Amino acid sequence: MAWASAGKGRPLVKAANWLTHLEYDLESPVWSHWVRFFADHFHFVRFDERGCGLTDRHVEDLSFDRWVEDLEAVIDAAGIDEPVALLGMSQGAAIALAYAAKHPDKVSRIIVYGGYAQGWRARGDAEGARFYDAIVEITSQGWALENPVFRELFTKRFIPAGSDEQIDWFNDLCRKTVAADMAARLLAARADVDITALLDRVTAPVFLLHPAGDEVVPFTQGQQLASRLTDAEFVSLDSRNHIVLKQEPAWTRLKEAVLDFMGDTSAGGFGASSDMENLSPREQQILALICEAKSNPEIAGLLGLSERTVRNHASNIFRKLGVKSRAEAILYLHAGQRR
Repeated sequence: MAWASAGKGRPLVKAANWLTHLEYDLESPVWSHWVRFFADHFHFVRFDERGCGLTDRHVEDLSFDRWVEDLEAVIDAAGIDEPVALLGMSQGAAIALAYAAKHPDKVSRIIVYGGYAQGWRARGDAEGARFYDAIVEITSQGWALENPVFRELFTKRFIPAGSDEQIDWFNDLCRKTVAADMAARLLAARADVDITALLDRVTAPVFLLHPAGDEVVPFTQGQQLASRLTDAEFVSLDSRNHIVLKQEPAWTRLKEAVLDFMGDTSAGGFGASSDMENLSPREQQILALICEAKSNPEIAGLLGLSERTVRNHASNIFRKLGVKSRAEAILYLHAGQRR
């Protein structure tokens, strides 16, 4: 498995998803803004899935259980010895959630983007399954051809509102990151994914974001996934793209929502020291309201946040200040003001 890490702070591990390449993604007009955003705020770990990118291209086992084991292996290799936050995008969502169900004590929270619990064949949608099977067949026959028209059946569904530069780069990535036979095998394997039986074992908070016009994973799949989880919050993004692009307003919305959920907006700030300076602007805002004796529901209403997001922020505030309760936080703040 080829993996990479960047940034400082709380560990955030991204389950592998298609299509990525650890090196090319850094210069990509499709993926680079994702990598930079998460590396700016977290200790961000990502990896290329088996059969793709810098990971071994010649593999036989493409089972779902093996994908979960690959995530386990990367977390172990990264030396992360504290509960980890997971990022599951597209099919990576099912892998992240399955890991959380298997290791509830090792996961602090989960971000799901454009995710689903069931692949096309597992959904009982005969028409959708036929369409998906046709794409698999075309992929096996046309992926490696010089003419990108066959690959564009894939790429233009992922970023239908992408620029010519973004579409061209994605077309090139297809051939750079995976061979035709492996691309077809991976697509076929996705269709049989079904983790619905595991969802009630996921205890960590889950934050789900989904583009409203997603042509790869239907919006309803994200909604259904959220409805099956015990502790879930769902946010719709105004985008047609399966991968939200940097120029979209939805990208700004996504960043703000993720940072609110994670409760930390400053790189390397998590647990750095017990100092007010390490609180993000949002955390300082919430601490001020705590000192006004506002309850979590009241703070949520005033700031337009969910109660769970406020709880997450409060927990991080207490941890950064080295206190255990609201009362201690208020005393800490008043003591600092007297000094």
